[in-house]
Amino acid sequence: MLTFITAIFFLLITPGIGVLTTAGIGAGYGFSSGLRFLVGLFLGTNAVAILVVTGIAAVVLANPILGPILLYGSVAYLLYLAFRIGWAGSKIAFVERQSAPGMVGGFGLQLINPKAYAVNTTLFSGFHFMAENQSTEIVLKFVIINAIWIPVHLVWLWAGVSLKRLNLSDRTQSFINKGMALSMLIVVVLAAWPR
Repeated sequence: MLTFITAIFFLLITPGIGVLTTAGIGAGYGFSSGLRFLVGLFLGTNAVAILVVTGIAAVVLANPILGPILLYGSVAYLLYLAFRIGWAGSKIAFVERQSAPGMVGGFGLQLINPKAYAVNTTLFSGFHFMAENQSTEIVLKFVIINAIWIPVHLVWLWAGVSLKRLNLSDRTQSFINKGMALSMLIVVVLAAWPR
């Protein structure tokens, strides 16, 4: 179980689309907007875990028509989110500042987040610590994952909000938001790159 807990911590703390978006929304829009997004992200994370545990994700993603459609749709939505974050705190933006993606945005992000599927597949298909009772193991894994997921993501939100509270110049804020958006783009490319 200690190996499982260690794996969860390092898989969740490393920058992925979810934590980068959470920090970016915190930096661009503030705590309450970030928290609404985070609630959706939490619900989406657990929905993805259920899809992985039940095998539905494997069936859908293996479909030769649905798999590529979902992949390209995911990439398009993630690029859109990166754009929204990149121009959230800049007065020289190409678009007028809009409201942050809320709960629905967070939920949707996890449903299309390749890292969420990879992490859940790794955690639920490996690291067996109760092989004699798989149902109990799955329930315990959900509890442990969420017990680590919540504070890790709250820390990332706090980091983003802290940047906003520094009352940085518009240019600096714009630079930070664009840096977060670029980081998201890199993660998206790495996740979607064919292997």
